[in-house]
Amino acid sequence: MSSYIEAIFDQADIPENLDQTEAEVEATVYRATATRTGKYWTATVHDLPDGQVVRAQGSTWKEARNNALECVLELLGPTSGTVGVHLSPADPKLDKALKAVGAARTARAYAEQAERDAVRTAAHHLIGNGWSTRDAGSALGLSHQRISQIINQSTD
Repeated sequence: MSSYIEAIFDQADIPENLDQTEAEVEATVYRATATRTGKYWTATVHDLPDGQVVRAQGSTWKEARNNALECVLELLGPTSGTVGVHLSPADPKLDKALKAVGAARTARAYAEQAERDAVRTAAHHLIGNGWSTRDAGSALGLSHQRISQIINQSTD
């Protein structure tokens, strides 16, 4: 069982060239906004071809997003290619709050990657200077098994 500190090593690394990675799937993503209308969410899809607008409802956020996507696909027809709908709150304050969560999650992912990189470097330096895996693990707050794993992965 991994400790909280070791759990980040169970996550995949962020590719070094992530910014240059081309998307393997080309898709058209339409912007939609959602408002609460009674017990339902109403999603309005903007910027469709020929200035068309689509509205869909759902009792949950997910259902409204899925229904909006279905309406867009129905409007565009079978030759529309790969299509998506990005749903965000119509209220700018709520939209900003959700974007802040996304930014925080992205920052966390990069911080975890920085920690993985720093631990790998430190583990190599410690082991390279004659430390045992137990001592290196103790100093880094990791198990000796995790240190062995890190050292062996890095040489593959």
